[in-house]
Amino acid sequence: MDKKKNRILGIPNRYYILLCIILGFVAARFYPPILPHIQLPAEAYSTTPLFGNFYWTNTLTAMVIADVIILLMALIVRRVVKKVEKDGSLIPMGITGVIEALLEIIYNLTESTAGKWARRIFPWFAAITLFVLIVNWTELIPGVDSVGILHHAEPGQGYNIQYLTPSIATLVNPECSETNIGVTATESGNVNSEQHVEGTCYELVPYVRTLSTDLNFTVGLALIAVFMVQVYGVRSHGGSYFEKFFNVRGIFSRPVFGIIDFGVGLLELISEISKILSFSFRLFGNIFAGTVLLFVIGTLVPVLAQSVFLLLEFFVGLIQAVVFGMLTMVFMSQAVAGHGEHAEGH
Repeated sequence: MDKKKNRILGIPNRYYILLCIILGFVAARFYPPILPHIQLPAEAYSTTPLFGNFYWTNTLTAMVIADVIILLMALIVRRVVKKVEKDGSLIPMGITGVIEALLEIIYNLTESTAGKWARRIFPWFAAITLFVLIVNWTELIPGVDSVGILHHAEPGQGYNIQYLTPSIATLVNPECSETNIGVTATESGNVNSEQHVEGTCYELVPYVRTLSTDLNFTVGLALIAVFMVQVYGVRSHGGSYFEKFFNVRGIFSRPVFGIIDFGVGLLELISEISKILSFSFRLFGNIFAGTVLLFVIGTLVPVLAQSVFLLLEFFVGLIQAVVFGMLTMVFMSQAVAGHGEHAEGH
């Protein structure tokens, strides 16, 4: 019975894996991989803006895909929970069980840190973690960052299309120019690597690019997180919350220590602003570096080696999502807790 489960069409699964490895070697032989053009800004599909200066980019497409995935997950969980309640069972299975376990861990962490504010802070922790997790894991989907549209590029950018054989074209010369010493095929089929040829420069614009590699996304999410930290601080302490940053009470009553307290408040303000940079560049740097790593490994060793780094990126994406959400929760918990002379037992 167990042997039948490990077969497809009567053939053991290991033979399918072996077939994929062989096909990978064949594909790498006839279509050599190239190192893609790496740039920080997201690529726009066209040079014509939709309206004003707004261009639809491949990271916006990734955001729409992530939103659709989260909505589908929500619908699946809702359907399974209703079914479980109807059947009288309290143990959801499959993806619903995984999501429930993740949310339970997140809520327990929030409750142990934020106390009575857990119910208000938990939705932010959970929403940010799930969204960033789905966004980070989109880079593991085949075709993301690697399948797209060829656009004409200016000399010095993109790649030059050269012909290695009469029937196979590939992209070579990362530093594309109008005239390159390229690899061309002669009429007899022999390769001539010394002939000067006129080349047309192209650049690849992927259909989908990982959203976390767009600094606009990470900065925007960081601004939302830090802003809501201040909102919860004001909701907890009222106007006295801002004394954390502008403490002028003791300047006249205790001149020396009052000035020190005022300076500490300014440092707190600088620290609060620096959280935006910390949030933004931590997530952006880790995911962008992972994407570049996958590019390089896929270029150097196109078969099998990239699978190890895909597994690494799986855990990196998970860790970065949890870290982003957890830091937001911790900062919110600190904001609602007592501070300065108004400190209370938490």
